[in-house]
Amino acid sequence: MHPDVYKRPLLLVLAALILTLCFFYRPTPSKRDVFHFIAQKEVTLVGRVESFAVFKKDSQNVWIKVKTVNGQRADGWVYARITGFAPQWKDTLILTGRLQHPYGISLPGNFDWRVYLAQHHTFAEIKTSQAQKLKSAAWPWRMIRAVRRDMLRVFNESFPPPIASVAGGVLLGERGELGADLYTAFQDSGAIHLLVASGGNVGFVTLLTLGLGALLRLRRRTLLGAALITAGVYTLIAGADGPLLRAYLMAACACLGYFLGRNSGVFQGLLLSCALILIGNPAAVFDTGFQMSFLATLAIIIFLNNYQMPARWPKTVRFFGQIFLATLAAQLVLLPIFTNVFYKVSLTGLVSNMILVPFASGLMAVGFAYYLFTLLHVGMLLYYPCLWGLEIFQYIVEFFASFRFSSIPATAWTGGSIIAYYILLFWFSQMPQRAFARRILGPCVATALLAWGTGQYRASRPRVFLLSEWNKHAVIVKINKKHSLLFNAGIADEKLERALFALGLRQTEAALSFDGYPAISSSLSAQAKTGFSDIWPGETFSVKGATVQAVWGIHQAKDGRLWEDTGYSGARKGNISYCVEKSARTLCAGSEGRFVKLPSGELLIAKRNETVSARW
Repeated sequence: MHPDVYKRPLLLVLAALILTLCFFYRPTPSKRDVFHFIAQKEVTLVGRVESFAVFKKDSQNVWIKVKTVNGQRADGWVYARITGFAPQWKDTLILTGRLQHPYGISLPGNFDWRVYLAQHHTFAEIKTSQAQKLKSAAWPWRMIRAVRRDMLRVFNESFPPPIASVAGGVLLGERGELGADLYTAFQDSGAIHLLVASGGNVGFVTLLTLGLGALLRLRRRTLLGAALITAGVYTLIAGADGPLLRAYLMAACACLGYFLGRNSGVFQGLLLSCALILIGNPAAVFDTGFQMSFLATLAIIIFLNNYQMPARWPKTVRFFGQIFLATLAAQLVLLPIFTNVFYKVSLTGLVSNMILVPFASGLMAVGFAYYLFTLLHVGMLLYYPCLWGLEIFQYIVEFFASFRFSSIPATAWTGGSIIAYYILLFWFSQMPQRAFARRILGPCVATALLAWGTGQYRASRPRVFLLSEWNKHAVIVKINKKHSLLFNAGIADEKLERALFALGLRQTEAALSFDGYPAISSSLSAQAKTGFSDIWPGETFSVKGATVQAVWGIHQAKDGRLWEDTGYSGARKGNISYCVEKSARTLCAGSEGRFVKLPSGELLIAKRNETVSARW
C-alpha cells in the first residue's frame, strides 16, 4: 500500500472525528428522550421494534425506537423486557409499564449493563405489564424475519442443542444458549468471534454471490448489483448490527466508486463507512465490538497489501499464506483490546484460526444450502455433511482449547502501553515499504517510548480504590505498579479478580477482611506473606516497603465525625480497620470499607455501586 494513502483527506478527517469523540463526547439523552419520563409511575409508549428478540426465562427482550410517551412526542431508545407477548422485528407496539434506570454496578473489569446500553444510546428500560401490536411491519421486513426465524427453526429441529447453537452462531450470529464449558473453549481457542455475525460473514456472502454470478456469466455491473442486494438481505437477516452495517457500507462504498469510475479501493470504502457510522451514532466509538471490527479490517487490508505472497508460490500455498497473514494481522491488532476485555490471551488462536476461519466459511455455504434443500424437502441430502461439519468444527475448537496453556491470564494494558504498541505495530506493517519505514522509524520509536514511559510512571504511583456493590465494599490499596493490598467486606472473589486484572495487578500481596480473617482464595493473594492466619488490632506486617497495621474499627457517625472502637464486643461487624504507611504517609481504610482517610485527612467516601479512587 503506497504511503500516500495516509495523507488522504478522508483519513485525516476520520482521525480528527475519532479523537474529538473520544475526548469530548459522552452519550447523553436528548431533550425529548424517553429517559426524561422515568419519574412517572407508569407510562404508555409507542415505538418500533428495532432488534430481534433475545429470549430469557421470563421475557423476550428487544430494543424499541420510541415515538410517543403518554401521547406526547418523544424519541430515543428503550430496552424493553416484554412478558406474555412475542415482539416482532419492525412491528410498531404499544407498551405499558414502568420505566426505570438500567441496572449498573461500576466495578473495574466487570460488565456494566448501564454503560453498555449508554454506548448504544439507550438510557432507560421498561418492564411491561401490557403489550400489543399497533401496526405490522411492511412486507419486506416480514419476509426477512420469517426467513431468519425459519432458518433457526430448521437448525434447532435438525441438530442437538450444542450443534444447533453453533450453527446459528456461525451463520447468523444467533448462538443461543451455549454451555459454559463450550463458551470458554471458544474463548480459549481464539474462535469466539466466529459465533458473532461479522464483516467476514458479509464478505463471504458477497464473494459467494460473485462466484455464482461469474458461473452464470452475468455482466460485471449486474453482478456487483446482485452481490450488494444479496449481501444486504443477509445483513438484515443477521440483525444489521454495527459490524455487519460497517462491512456492508464498506462494500457499498467500494462498488459506488466503481460505478462512478473512481478506483477508491477497499481502504477508502472502510474509511467512508466508519465515518458514516460515527456521524449517525457517535456513541459507537466507545463500543468494543465496533472498535474490534474496524481495527481488524483495517489491519487485514494494510498487511495483505504490504506483505504480498510471492507469485512463484503454488496457489494453495499462497491461499493458506494469506489466511495466516490475515489471521496474524487481526490477532496482533486486537491483542490489547481482547486482553482488556477478557483478561486472557489465546496462545493457540493464531494456529486455530488458520483452520477455523475457512472452515466457518465452508459451514456457512453448507448451512445455507441445507436450509434451501429443506424447503425443497430434500434436506437429507445435506443433513449428514452439515451435521458432521458442525461436529468437526466443535471438536477442533475444543481440541485447541484443551492445551494447558491455550490461554493465559493477563492484566490490563495501560493507555500509554496501548499507544506505544499500536505505533510500533503500524511501523511493522510498513516494513515492506522500506524507504517509508526507514523515514518513520525514528519518530515512531521516540513517540512509542514517550507514551510507554508516561504510562509506566502513572501506573507506578500509589493509589487507593473503593469498590462498592450495594452494601458490600472492598478497598484496594495499590502500593506501586505491581503490588497491592486488598481489604474486603463481601464482594465475590471472581469480581475482585477481574478488578485486580483491570487495575494491572495479577495478584494482591495480602487479602484480609474487616473481621481480621483472610478475605479471598489463595489463588488471588499471597496471604502467607502477612505471617497471620488472622490478625488482631495492634499487629503489623510489612509489604513491599509499606507497613500495615490492624486497628480497632474506625466508624463514621451520621454527623460525619469519626470514632474508634476500644475493644471487641462480638456483636458489631467489621470491627477491624487497617492503616497503611508508606514514605511517612498513612491512609486508613474505615470499618467495612465504607470510607478511606487519606494522608491529607480528607475522607474518600464509597458511592453505592460505583468505584471511587484517589492518589495517596
